[in-house]
Amino acid sequence: MMENFNQLRRNLNKLAKVQLGFYPTPCHRLDRLSKRLGVEIYLKREDLSGFTPFGGNKIRKLEYLLGDALERGCDHVITFGATQSNHAMQTVAACRKYGLTPILFLRRVVTPDSELRANLLIDAIMGAEIHIVDSREEAEAAAKIRVQGLEEAGHTCYVIPSGGASPVGSMGFMDAFLELSEQLLQSNIKADYLFHATGSGGTLSGLLAGKKILDASTKIVSVAVGSKDAEYSSKVLQLSTDTLKRIGSDVSLTEEDLAIDHGFYLPGYEIPNEESSAAIRLLAETEGILLDPVYTGKAFSGLLHGIQSGKIPKGSTVVFLHTGGSLALFAEKEIVGEWLT
Repeated sequence: MMENFNQLRRNLNKLAKVQLGFYPTPCHRLDRLSKRLGVEIYLKREDLSGFTPFGGNKIRKLEYLLGDALERGCDHVITFGATQSNHAMQTVAACRKYGLTPILFLRRVVTPDSELRANLLIDAIMGAEIHIVDSREEAEAAAKIRVQGLEEAGHTCYVIPSGGASPVGSMGFMDAFLELSEQLLQSNIKADYLFHATGSGGTLSGLLAGKKILDASTKIVSVAVGSKDAEYSSKVLQLSTDTLKRIGSDVSLTEEDLAIDHGFYLPGYEIPNEESSAAIRLLAETEGILLDPVYTGKAFSGLLHGIQSGKIPKGSTVVFLHTGGSLALFAEKEIVGEWLT
């Protein structure tokens, strides 16, 4: 097993990469909640990835994405997301660290307040060029025009898809799966399940690639945080396959490798529900740790339902990937939900 780990580490070290996070991120047991629920629950703390106080899963992706951008001689980085996008904010921070100019095309899922809040406020403080639009299509069309203008002026642009969901970005979570596997092995822990939130699919694709290349037995359960089209699974599998190709692997994946739960995102993306709010409160009151209403709150509610329904048997060991984003608790009320009850 260690030889598999070492070979994957050697392959990853050959790729262009910048240093952003502080790794390994902690992986620790939730003592009080584990005792209460009868399941061993560990938290993999990607929310503590650094290098800003608002770390998260995008930091790992951006290490590879900006490494690629700099290797290509780019000086501008363009990316996309909702107005309160964690990915967009972390991209701006990473660009500032490496002297790149960040440009954001953000769509209104929830209309921003007149007073800037949360991620959008941080974007502004760091001086990002921000364009707010009404749809993904409008964002892509406007970005294309902006890239053309910049390139005509002699600049070189690097375009990152929403969530950093590309074969380059997903390398970050092949890396993360390797790191987690090493931590669990060193602590003599066998994880039966790994739960996480899935949005654009980049984190999921990287985790699947890591699990596949290491031939790990842990079941990855991905809780969707928004509506997904019929092509979502095939896109994730293709992205995971393309990620593996970047380290020279021709391993293929199938639908059997996926376990995506679509039962916890309603009424929609960036809109809280009763179960996710309850999950946030439970972890906060039990362990003093904050989740967010957009991603981790919904994913953790899926984990809790799995335990309470018996789908996750008593005595199992579960790792929950905390992908960050708790800054969303300070966003618009439509995102945060109602707490003063």
